[in-house]
Amino acid sequence: MASSRMLNLFSKNNVSVFKRVKRSNSTGPPIVVDGPERLTSWGGSPLSIGTIRSWNGYIYDQHRFYATDKCDTAVIKGLVVGMYKKESDKDLKLTSSGEKFDDRAQGKISELLRESGYTGALGKGKLFSNLDPEFRSVAVVGLGQEGAGYNELEMIDEGMENARVAAGVGARALQLQGCTDVFVDSMEYPEQAAEGSALAVWRYNSNKRKQNRTAIPKLELYDSPDVDAWTRGLFKAESQNLARRLTDAPGNQMTPTIFAQSTVDALCPCGVTVEIRSMDWIEQNHLNSFLMVAKGSCEPPVVLEVSYCGAAPEDRPILLLGKGITYNSGGLCLRRKQCLHLYRGCMAGAAVCVATIRAAAALSLPLNISAVLPLCENMPSGMSVKPGDVVTLLNNKTLGIVDIDKAGVVVMADPLLYAQATFKPRLVVDIATLGDGVCSGLGGGAAGIFSNSNYIYKQFEKAGGLTGDRVWRLPLWNYYKDLITPNSNFDISNRGRGPASSCIAAAVLHELVPCVDWAHLDIRNVGLLTQFNPLPYLLKDRMTGRPTRTIIQFLYQMACPDSK
Repeated sequence: MASSRMLNLFSKNNVSVFKRVKRSNSTGPPIVVDGPERLTSWGGSPLSIGTIRSWNGYIYDQHRFYATDKCDTAVIKGLVVGMYKKESDKDLKLTSSGEKFDDRAQGKISELLRESGYTGALGKGKLFSNLDPEFRSVAVVGLGQEGAGYNELEMIDEGMENARVAAGVGARALQLQGCTDVFVDSMEYPEQAAEGSALAVWRYNSNKRKQNRTAIPKLELYDSPDVDAWTRGLFKAESQNLARRLTDAPGNQMTPTIFAQSTVDALCPCGVTVEIRSMDWIEQNHLNSFLMVAKGSCEPPVVLEVSYCGAAPEDRPILLLGKGITYNSGGLCLRRKQCLHLYRGCMAGAAVCVATIRAAAALSLPLNISAVLPLCENMPSGMSVKPGDVVTLLNNKTLGIVDIDKAGVVVMADPLLYAQATFKPRLVVDIATLGDGVCSGLGGGAAGIFSNSNYIYKQFEKAGGLTGDRVWRLPLWNYYKDLITPNSNFDISNRGRGPASSCIAAAVLHELVPCVDWAHLDIRNVGLLTQFNPLPYLLKDRMTGRPTRTIIQFLYQMACPDSK
């Protein structure tokens, strides 16, 4: 998949690979022209000066270098530089670091770019080889319009997002050229360049043979003193990559117990406290709604309590709750077989919580964060919850389980009530893959957000604009509350009535959050596989880890509010 993604980004008009050839006065064999874009020589013989005069010693060739599994410890360096989109009759303009490198290369880059007709369109690139003795390959990638800033209609900072796209596209190209060390131009946004490049080169390789794995290069900042911003970007990207790894793992390799151990391994070295609650504890604390779903599987359920203390212990924490169904078959309401393999990612909410807290610890955010992660499987068996079953929640309301396929709100109900009573948070944020509605309504463009606080939503909106991983507010009206209540035999229905699945799921959760600021992120459309128009620095048909960076930015804004 990595190779095909690479070819999509760097094929035909997107990328040109230039190789220096030895000039010779001898008359070599004729050039073979294979279409308008490919020039090669027969048998690899030297080319005559007259043949290649228009290319100044470079020919266009689709040769690609691959990383090998041999015991070759040689360091192969590559460089990514940015170039702004050409405007009217103005000359090409590289970034400041790109111009310095062009001077170092005696103007060869700008000369080749002019001759090739390259315009610097966003995400389109040219790849050069052997321009410099230090860097075997140099990727020049378009940054789009110079001076791009926040676009109110798009609700995104285009300058930051363009830096992510360009850095990611260039780093991935050099990765597939076999570079072991990739140096990235800051492109005036070092933090965003770090995010884009680190997200682009990451691969979930665990189940491939070693010789078939795509090597992940080391990333370095090129020609910029702002190492702190670069490091922050790497922290955020690596946290999202952690969420991608947890979510993309097969169901048999990411059971509730394995997820708990992975959380301990990821967070405890950062000074974060992780407590693992087993079945006995769950029963003693009467998390009955959670057990109703968990009992259908042979895998024992687990509840994780995670605490990060970055402020005074008496400060009320921000509570994160992540849906952690490590495999969701739909239970007795079995889902379609064509999509069953996708639902290993139904613990994306819990994975994002773990990744967010890891980044908060790495960045030393000055606030307290607590997280409760209920982990289980939803499987059909003789012990499974049956459609029509009713469970009494911790707040003494009854929840009717009409549709077991919609087990997310059932799993989250009692843990949400328990977490509020235990941690007494100042704010609750729950993250879950719940309703199909966000998939139909928003596609992969933005996560759906529901909130009872305009201030909290505005902070999320701002965070999404800065990270490029946007959110879109959906209604939390009494209209949807009326769809889940009243019922003849119970207080709340987990399915409700009508097709507004995401709004109905949010209404159920809203019933369980009586008097505290609350936001619910439905990430079913962005947290699972990206099938249509994936972000250039992510991979198609792979788990995304979204919206980890948006939640990290939101927590930063809550910890360090604007002076205004």
